[in-house]
Amino acid sequence: NPSATFCVKAIGESMKDAGIKSGDIMIVDKSLDPKNRSIVLAVINGEFTVKRVNMSDNRLYLMPENSSFSPIRITEEMDFQVWGVVTYIIHKAA
Repeated sequence: NPSATFCVKAIGESMKDAGIKSGDIMIVDKSLDPKNRSIVLAVINGEFTVKRVNMSDNRLYLMPENSSFSPIRITEEMDFQVWGVVTYIIHKAA
């Protein structure tokens, strides 16, 4: 959906095991509804993050793909919004 699709540059290493490295360009589609295990661009309390969605026991977690980082449990007290689903990742040629 071109009118709902945009590009974002990845910064950080929390999703490196999903193949998203710092400096990569992510294609994000705002028109898609996130499903369990989708990779999303989200905002938590004003901070952008890219993580994998995990629904477990009616709880929502944002999961990193790097064992050095901890999962984030989303609670009602948080200002949380999903901006879109990451559909493609563009890496710089080596």
